[in-house]
Amino acid sequence: MTYDVEALRKREFPWAARGERIFLDHAATGPLPQRARDAQAEANELRAELWRVGFEYFWDGVVRGREFAAALINASPDEIAITTNTSQGVNLAARALPFKAGDVVVSTAGEFPANIYPWMGLEKAKGVFLELVPMKHRLPDEDALIAALDRPNVRALTVSWVSFATGARLDLARLGAACRERGIWFVVDAIQGLGPAVLDVKACQIDILATGAQKWLLSPWGTGFAYVRRDLVQELDPPVVGWLSMPASADFTRFLDYDYAFYPDARKFEVFTAPMHDLKAMAASLSLFLELGPAAVAAHVASLADHVVAWCDGRPDVRLITPAARARRAGLLSIAVDDLAAASARLSAAGVSHTVREGGVRLSPHLYNTTAELDVALAALVPR
Repeated sequence: MTYDVEALRKREFPWAARGERIFLDHAATGPLPQRARDAQAEANELRAELWRVGFEYFWDGVVRGREFAAALINASPDEIAITTNTSQGVNLAARALPFKAGDVVVSTAGEFPANIYPWMGLEKAKGVFLELVPMKHRLPDEDALIAALDRPNVRALTVSWVSFATGARLDLARLGAACRERGIWFVVDAIQGLGPAVLDVKACQIDILATGAQKWLLSPWGTGFAYVRRDLVQELDPPVVGWLSMPASADFTRFLDYDYAFYPDARKFEVFTAPMHDLKAMAASLSLFLELGPAAVAAHVASLADHVVAWCDGRPDVRLITPAARARRAGLLSIAVDDLAAASARLSAAGVSHTVREGGVRLSPHLYNTTAELDVALAALVPR
């Protein structure tokens, strides 16, 4: 289950094929593949001369975005709501799920703020308590998370699939099963794992999933989606009501026939108007993952990560913060070195895009990167 990486680079990432930059910073923001650039450029041009196409041209990006997002995570399009970022999906979970004063939401210490502040807001608004389970050796502690669920008033577990700081990957199937056994809602921030790893929301028994698409999904800023399990779609009301959340608004000739009845699917959670030209590009980017095959992409990224793990193994001058085992990581690799600033400067001088987060240099290779590029980065990280 492979694909031709060199052909992919020439077709979709020509700047990489020309050697203009070694981009290993997908955990921050991903570049757009050529097909997304073309879709965005065409949509922008037509937006400037809108009379040349009908509204259906732009709306097609929304429809295909739902379809491709659903295919990526083994969901149905009617369980997908188009959003603008991860925070919107997390806020949907925090505000739509029927929490009451005294309820407890469990998460792990070390979470990215997008999966913390919405729940802190819920504390202030409804008296719901957010409890953060301490980490173990700087990594999320799955055993402690599950143990924390066996307490009175715990109503939800919310976690990031992959840690932004360490690259540690949680076993969502295990956590989802623990939540379902206890009748607890399971909310997942998937932005650092979706793309470089394969996710099945049904197998993991996820209730609500949130993700932006601007990182590993190689899409424009301001694009993303949320998954809401079909049974929950029927039970929940949107925390923010959009005018296109209602079938009554589908007929643009009869806007004044108000009927406060939501769609029976996840469209009820969408709030438009959205960046339609960017959603066309997101749909194009998602199509790339489906064309290559999510499992093939995951296998390629895992092999790149293996290369970094092997390089770190046994070296006294570096420490791999990310778990070494394949099952415990995705594409994000965090490496501790003696002088972070100096290491970062060397990487930049070598033309390697990267970030420094929480005490480690973050290298995040993706579907078009090569081991040769990684060797350049690793040589710059700690010169011999």
